[in-house]
Amino acid sequence: MNNCVKPICCPPEYCVQDYYTQRFVPVIHQVVTIRRQNVIDVPQHYVQETTRNLVINQGFQAQGVQNQGLSNQRLFRRY
Repeated sequence: MNNCVKPICCPPEYCVQDYYTQRFVPVIHQVVTIRRQNVIDVPQHYVQETTRNLVINQGFQAQGVQNQGLSNQRLFRRY
Protein backbone atom coordinates (compact mmCIF):
# COMPACT_ATOMS: atom_id res chain seq x y z
CA MET A 1 0.00 0.00 0.00
CA ASN A 2 1.07 3.29 -0.88
CA ASN A 3 0.12 5.97 1.61
CA CYS A 4 1.18 8.81 -0.58
CA VAL A 5 -0.94 11.87 -0.44
CA LYS A 6 -1.01 14.16 -3.39
CA PRO A 7 0.26 17.59 -2.28
CA ILE A 8 -1.85 20.71 -2.74
CA CYS A 9 -0.05 23.47 -4.59
CA CYS A 10 -1.25 27.02 -3.88
CA PRO A 11 -0.74 29.81 -6.37
CA PRO A 12 2.30 31.94 -5.61
CA GLU A 13 2.00 35.06 -3.50
CA TYR A 14 3.88 38.11 -4.62
CA CYS A 15 5.50 40.56 -2.28
CA VAL A 16 6.40 43.76 -4.09
CA GLN A 17 9.03 46.09 -2.72
CA ASP A 18 8.82 49.51 -4.42
CA TYR A 19 11.76 51.87 -4.53
CA TYR A 20 12.07 55.16 -6.30
CA THR A 21 14.76 56.80 -8.33
CA GLN A 22 14.67 60.51 -9.04
CA ARG A 23 14.66 61.72 -12.59
CA PHE A 24 14.70 65.49 -12.99
CA VAL A 25 12.38 67.02 -15.55
CA PRO A 26 12.98 70.69 -16.37
CA VAL A 27 9.99 72.95 -15.76
CA ILE A 28 10.49 76.37 -17.31
CA HIS A 29 8.73 79.41 -15.84
CA GLN A 30 8.83 82.45 -18.08
CA VAL A 31 9.03 85.84 -16.39
CA VAL A 32 8.43 88.86 -18.61
CA THR A 33 9.50 92.23 -17.21
CA ILE A 34 7.64 95.15 -18.75
CA ARG A 35 9.17 98.60 -18.26
CA ARG A 36 6.50 101.18 -18.96
CA GLN A 37 7.28 104.86 -19.32
CA ASN A 38 4.22 106.92 -18.48
CA VAL A 39 4.31 110.48 -19.80
CA ILE A 40 2.35 113.01 -17.76
CA ASP A 41 1.88 116.70 -18.46
CA VAL A 42 3.46 119.01 -15.88
CA PRO A 43 2.87 122.74 -16.27
CA GLN A 44 6.02 124.80 -16.54
CA HIS A 45 5.41 128.51 -16.03
CA TYR A 46 7.33 131.21 -17.87
CA VAL A 47 7.21 134.92 -17.04
CA GLN A 48 7.36 137.34 -19.93
CA GLU A 49 8.34 140.74 -18.62
CA THR A 50 7.77 143.93 -20.50
CA THR A 51 9.03 147.43 -19.70
CA ARG A 52 6.98 150.53 -20.42
CA ASN A 53 8.25 154.05 -20.34
CA LEU A 54 5.64 156.52 -19.20
CA VAL A 55 6.03 160.25 -19.60
CA ILE A 56 3.96 162.18 -17.10
CA ASN A 57 3.21 165.82 -17.81
CA GLN A 58 3.04 167.42 -14.39
CA GLY A 59 1.84 170.71 -15.76
CA PHE A 60 2.27 174.00 -13.94
CA GLN A 61 2.25 173.48 -10.20
CA ALA A 62 2.20 177.18 -9.62
CA GLN A 63 -1.36 177.29 -10.98
CA GLY A 64 -2.70 174.74 -8.41
CA VAL A 65 -2.80 171.67 -10.68
CA GLN A 66 -2.11 168.54 -8.66
CA ASN A 67 0.66 166.12 -9.51
CA GLN A 68 -0.78 163.12 -11.39
CA GLY A 69 2.24 160.85 -11.37
CA LEU A 70 2.35 157.10 -10.82
CA SER A 71 0.94 157.28 -7.29
CA ASN A 72 -2.42 155.72 -8.30
CA GLN A 73 -1.08 153.43 -11.01
CA ARG A 74 0.53 150.18 -9.99
CA LEU A 75 2.22 147.69 -12.19
CA PHE A 76 2.03 144.09 -11.01
CA ARG A 77 3.91 141.11 -12.25
CA ARG A 78 1.51 138.22 -12.73
CA TYR A 79 2.53 134.56 -12.77
